[in-house]
Amino acid sequence: MEALFDTLADKAINSRSITENDALELYRQGQKDVFGLLARASRIREHFKGNTVSLCSIINAKSGLCPENCRFCAQSAHHRTDTPVYPLVSAEEIAEKGRIAMESGVHMFSIVTSGTRIETDDEWKTIYRAIELLNEMGIKPCASLGMLDENTARDLKSAGLFRYHHNLETSRSFFDNICSTHEYREDTDTVRIAREAGLTVCSGGIIGLGETMEHRIEMAMTLRELDVDSVPINILNAIPGTPLENIRPLTPIEVLLTIALYRFILPDKDVKLCGGKEKNLRQLLSLAVVAGCNSLLTGNYLTTLGRDTSADLEMIRDLGMEPRFQA
Repeated sequence: MEALFDTLADKAINSRSITENDALELYRQGQKDVFGLLARASRIREHFKGNTVSLCSIINAKSGLCPENCRFCAQSAHHRTDTPVYPLVSAEEIAEKGRIAMESGVHMFSIVTSGTRIETDDEWKTIYRAIELLNEMGIKPCASLGMLDENTARDLKSAGLFRYHHNLETSRSFFDNICSTHEYREDTDTVRIAREAGLTVCSGGIIGLGETMEHRIEMAMTLRELDVDSVPINILNAIPGTPLENIRPLTPIEVLLTIALYRFILPDKDVKLCGGKEKNLRQLLSLAVVAGCNSLLTGNYLTTLGRDTSADLEMIRDLGMEPRFQA
């Protein structure tokens, strides 16, 4: 078992190309020796990312009434939740939230809006102005604005956007169980368009939707093919009023094993632990970094509370690591 872990860790470091079968075998053996697997994932992380952890934060800049029917989402107009509904906030409010995040130690700040895409010229003017203000204060501006076309992606790059975020949510083979209002291809096309425009790209998904480990590995392989820069791993925080409100949560060990496999499959990428980390990992939260994460989404999430950035900074330093921006 230890020989397998070492062999595949070396393969990940040297060729960055472990196979789906390799990943499945790591999972099977990792269930028997969790901490042995985590140790090898940590070695891969340290090889490519050193002893640092980057921090990002977000603003829910436009909330609710999304026409998509993603079964996990508190902002979908198809579900009945208590999520606040409001239009796009001002560029100045976005910038102020970015300033607060930067002063707390955050390196990247993302403007997130509900909906399939940004539709109006006034909204685009606000977003471009917010990107300008964030750049002026010295924090890296990111955005998650739904589907993109080539012209819009180039405009965002010209406006000074650093990173575009667009999650695949799950694997292609499981996607129809989660969303039926758009096709998986539209999500992968948006990721490709953003990358071709010269933007760095953040794309991952949510685990705990009812998918298997095989589905998670499949998504990781798709992300590797798309050559994204950062891979956010969210863990479902089931929201009352959504179709998944009563789904059985993942165990902390299952979450850690998933993170470790993503580090093996995507050895040189930023693996970012995001929404649901506090609720699902509980007392094992710091082990997510040991398991392979080198980046954290800190502060609050779109519709749920996170935790104060000072707690994440303390955790990073308690692990003997340093908070640092990695581009």
